[in-house]
Formats: sequence, C-alpha cells, structure tokens
Amino acid sequence: MTFMGFWGHVLGLFLPALGVAIILMAMPRLWPRAVKGRWRFKTEALTLVGSGMLVLLAGLVIFGRDGKMLTYSALVLVLGTLAWWNRRR
Repeated sequence: MTFMGFWGHVLGLFLPALGVAIILMAMPRLWPRAVKGRWRFKTEALTLVGSGMLVLLAGLVIFGRDGKMLTYSALVLVLGTLAWWNRRR
C-alpha cells in the first residue's frame, strides 16, 4: 500500500465522525432560538470528533472491519447524546 493509499483509508474511516460532528455543531448555530451550549466551539468540536473517532475505532476492533451499520448507529447515538447533553439546561 502506498503512502497516499494509506491516508485515503484513514480518511475514509474517520470522515463519518467528522461529518456527523459538523452537522451537530452547525444546526443549532443556524437555528435562531437555539440554546447556547456550555462548551466553547473548539471544545465542542474536539469532543464530538474525538468521541466519534473512538466509536469508529471500537467498531473496527469489535467487528474486524469498517462500515458496519451497527457502528454507524452507535456513532449517531453517542454524538447525538453528547450534543444534547452540551445544550440542555
């Protein structure tokens, strides 16, 4: 495997975590009456992306391959719960 091929696989593994985190961070900021979160933008971004990467790595270790729907379901559940917890009052 070439160097660029390796980084393509790594990017493909972690891109869903980044995409879900961006959506969860952007939507409340676009909503006019959204509750402000307790974390700053950088802290929220690092927490959501880092947690998503850990979930995807755990799915890779547990199932032995990437792309299982159960892993993606766990990703949405964990990141959604973190985003909800950050914004609740």
